[in-house]
Amino acid sequence: MPAPWWSVVSRVVWDDGPVALIVLFHSVYGLRPVELGVAARLRAGGHSVFTPDLYAGMAADTVEDGFALAEQVGWPAITGRARDAIGKLSGDVVLAGISMGASVVEALLPERARIAGVLLWHGLADIPATVRSALPVQAHLADPDQYFPAARVAGWTGAVDAGPAEAELFAYPRVGHFFTDPTLPDYDPSAAALAWERSVGFLGRL
Repeated sequence: MPAPWWSVVSRVVWDDGPVALIVLFHSVYGLRPVELGVAARLRAGGHSVFTPDLYAGMAADTVEDGFALAEQVGWPAITGRARDAIGKLSGDVVLAGISMGASVVEALLPERARIAGVLLWHGLADIPATVRSALPVQAHLADPDQYFPAARVAGWTGAVDAGPAEAELFAYPRVGHFFTDPTLPDYDPSAAALAWERSVGFLGRL
């Protein structure tokens, strides 16, 4: 199996001290090695990263089981745990989400005034008009994506362009929805490496 996408970049040079305080919300599968690997890689680059377990220890092996697990846990519990996690953090944070995690970011954005940036993989989050001016937002999405049809993507782009945030959306042609996860059939090493490179660059600019 190819190297995981978080290990592709061999050397990154950062300024002294943590560059960002990141809260990373997991996908519908739950908190798995892929999210923990991303967090470890970011910590190695000087960031502080928190990975709340929104399923309280449970995880799924298939996307179908993941949706069933999300329904079992319930959206109020999922967002409540996420809210509790960021409520304990002071200062500006980067809200990051993987797939379902993007929806968690969307739920929390209106409630958190101090946001350094928003980073999304495999999902989109509506950006409210109340966020600060020039809030950096970066999103990575398959093109096409089975969960985000072209009309929805166009609507998101138009809304973001009309709002206060400064957003960029990177589309990756002819890949599966979860193209950064080396444990899934969707995995595409070239697209994953490019998404990682762009994400590292985004965080380095904050």
